[in-house]
Amino acid sequence: MRNQLTILAALVAASFTAHAAVTADEAKALGTTLTAIGAERGASKDGTIPAYTGGLTTPPAGFKAGDGIRPNPYAAEKPRLVIDAKNMAQHAATLTEGTKALLQKYPTFRVDVYPTQRSVAFPKWVADNTAKNALKAKTTNEGRSMEGAHAGFPFPIPKTGNEAMWNHLVRFNGQSYEAKYRNLTVDSGGRTTLATEGVSNQEYPFWDNSKATADTFWRIKLTYTGPARRAGEALMLIDPLDIGSKDRRAWSYLPGQRRTKVAPDLSHDTPNPGTGGATTFDDVFIFNGSMDRFDFKLVGKKEMIVPYNAYAAVYQAKQDDLLKPNHLNPDLVRWELHRVWVVEATLKEGKRHVYSKRTFYLDEDSWAAVASDEYDARGQFYRAGFAYMAPSYDLPAPYTDMFGHYDLVSRIYSLTGFIAETGGLKHTKPLSEREWTADSLAGAGVR
Repeated sequence: MRNQLTILAALVAASFTAHAAVTADEAKALGTTLTAIGAERGASKDGTIPAYTGGLTTPPAGFKAGDGIRPNPYAAEKPRLVIDAKNMAQHAATLTEGTKALLQKYPTFRVDVYPTQRSVAFPKWVADNTAKNALKAKTTNEGRSMEGAHAGFPFPIPKTGNEAMWNHLVRFNGQSYEAKYRNLTVDSGGRTTLATEGVSNQEYPFWDNSKATADTFWRIKLTYTGPARRAGEALMLIDPLDIGSKDRRAWSYLPGQRRTKVAPDLSHDTPNPGTGGATTFDDVFIFNGSMDRFDFKLVGKKEMIVPYNAYAAVYQAKQDDLLKPNHLNPDLVRWELHRVWVVEATLKEGKRHVYSKRTFYLDEDSWAAVASDEYDARGQFYRAGFAYMAPSYDLPAPYTDMFGHYDLVSRIYSLTGFIAETGGLKHTKPLSEREWTADSLAGAGVR
């Protein structure tokens, strides 16, 4: 009897720590009624969201192979709808809480809604691997870790909030890429400040299709070149698939000390020095890192107006034209109606975080988080996040690494990953493994 009770207890415990993949019958929807990665293939009822036909895979005229700047394939289009404070009530059901808060707070803020273009596309092997993953992938450690998937989306038909968020965490931007970038903040008086600038090398070993498995899903190396007081600094973050038990590895290099230091605090709600402390480390890419401090609930799918195909802001804008007092220049931000997965994150009892609740909006065609709402410890609205997607049609791959957050309390906003004036984004070959060591970080940061 004692042995039977022990086995039963173990089975019950396992049911709380692991979630199995979908059934074979459920997976049959992939590539038929659903796209290969789990989006609804068909159009919306009113036709505003068109049917998915494979995305944008042909570069527009003017694009040069290997160039980091990508022309806007939709430059000739005009808004079909303009939303401001006067008519926002008519469209409230399709606006995030953050969008509504900005419309209410700033009379100059508006949302220019363009025709919906389902431009996201992936290489064929992504679709093939996603179909395999759907039958094998599972989360462990109460959803905080993931296993059984490689080089494809793990949960194209998610059953839990953690599964949906894992799709975002491993989203496909390509296996590796490099960008010279600027992170900027705009204060309540409208003054723009350079928080940091430098070179970003990012890799997703999870997407290495030449290998059968990977222990790491994401890693980044940042080498700061400005402002002058920060030139020569560097940091490196490495996130394992088993982040629920192994946690993030992080290092920083400070030229004044001439040594690399382990930096375990570069996570969660630690203020991010890369944005001058205007955001947290897990605000990166709208959400980043471990899911250990929140309970994630999959609310369902909604039609929402979100930034999308934002080529003008990501690749063509001049810094002074884009960053205006209180908010980005509405003339340069494109919004579209898309179906998104809504995930609500509530702070776990006994856990600490500057946010008590967060709502994430994940684009169905890419699984990238394109918007978020954040609430403080009192439950009051605090910050609104937006990612500005501009797919790399030449790979093809979605790209959402330019993003920003509006602080509705301090009236400060930040923009991370501005690349339009620094050479854009280049998809590159992965760095050698020795480039992902603490010693290499010290070498990169020396000045």
